[in-house]
Order: sequence, then structure tokens, then C-alpha cells
Amino acid sequence: MADKNDKVSENVPGPYYCDYSCIACNLCVDTAPENFKMKDDDSTAFVYKQPENDEEKEACEEALEACPVEAIGNDG
Repeated sequence: MADKNDKVSENVPGPYYCDYSCIACNLCVDTAPENFKMKDDDSTAFVYKQPENDEEKEACEEALEACPVEAIGNDG
């Protein structure tokens, strides 16, 4: 489970976030490219835009469920 006290600083405010347990596998970026990006140094992913519609929410939930290290959280 993602740790809301260890959020990647680049996350935009909102329910979805990545924490520093991210292993930079790019799964979330591939699954929900409208919402996740990799940091410039490719060390971790982060949420650059919170989902704005059902399609984006579904993609974010799919990424959250598929994350191999459970680094994606949803406090919504």
C-alpha cells in the first residue's frame, strides 16, 4: 500500500499519488499516460494531472491495481 506520508514531491494535489517506493517500471505511465509521468531523471513516476473523467479514473485505478510495488495511492 502506498504511503501518503512518503509522496513523490512532484505529485499534483488530489486523491491519486505515487510514493517513493516506485521502481520506475513505467507501468502507470503506459496505463494512464494522461495522468502519470516519469521524473526527468527517470527515478520515479508521479501524478501530473488528476483524473477529470470516468475514463481517466478507470485508467488510474487500473494502474493502481497493477503496480508491482503498490507505490500508487488513492486517498479519494
